[in-house]
Amino acid sequence: MNLSDDLPDRDRAISAEKVGEEQRKGYILEKLVLDLNGIELVPAYFVYPDTAQGPLPAILYNHAHGGDYELGKDELIVGRDALQRPPYAEALTQQSYCALCIDTWAFGERRGRTESEIFKQMLWEGQVMWGMMVYDSIRAIDYLVSRPDVDSERLGTLGISMGSTMAWWVAALDTRVKACIDICCLTDFQALIETRGLDGHGVYYYVPGLLKHFTTAQINALIAPRAHLGIAGNYDRLTPPDGLDRIDAELRRVYQEAGAPEAWKLLRYDVGHMETAAMRAEVLKFLQLWL
Repeated sequence: MNLSDDLPDRDRAISAEKVGEEQRKGYILEKLVLDLNGIELVPAYFVYPDTAQGPLPAILYNHAHGGDYELGKDELIVGRDALQRPPYAEALTQQSYCALCIDTWAFGERRGRTESEIFKQMLWEGQVMWGMMVYDSIRAIDYLVSRPDVDSERLGTLGISMGSTMAWWVAALDTRVKACIDICCLTDFQALIETRGLDGHGVYYYVPGLLKHFTTAQINALIAPRAHLGIAGNYDRLTPPDGLDRIDAELRRVYQEAGAPEAWKLLRYDVGHMETAAMRAEVLKFLQLWL
């Protein structure tokens, strides 16, 4: 398994063009077009408090899938049905964070080709769609830390569903991320097979050969000893309870051995694939504690 097959050069320069700016409720919205990968341009939103002073802690916000290819990065500013109100752009800027959200492959302003078409072409060309998506997200962090208004020592990442999966993959692969929050998608791969839940994810999710090398817990162990909050619904079919038990037990051991038992927390609620008000409160409290 090689997630990095034929990825673009990490050393290539990133360019950014600001194509619009809006005053929103308590924050400024910058509309950006980023050149992250040299293949296709990446539209993005950057938000920051309209009373911002000095470099601010920054969140890489990862949008969900949900079959809504039109929404993409707009989830940051308008939310989605599975999320609480206000949208995270307001919630984060009210707490003096800035945030960046990019359209990932096939979503938002990058739609026009289907997820299936992109996956098949990349497969032929020796690339992994999920690898290319993670690559863009890590390059988005490269862009974030280049901004003088961002405190590069206080970076976090969060998201729900596909955005949750992106959060823990990015945090595992990029040690610049100091706090990771995944909402409703800390999925144990074997448990998903056992419960016949594979079709709950789009084809983007599947990395050839992955199970020969890693479990979900082993990937997430790479985040230790950095701060990590997992939030799950006990009735969520994408996160089978037995799998959550296995992940929690393994990460408790890993964080204990790393001397940071307080940095890992899994919170479970009797709900499905959604964020509740209690979950939102825990997200914001965790960010305040660790960033």
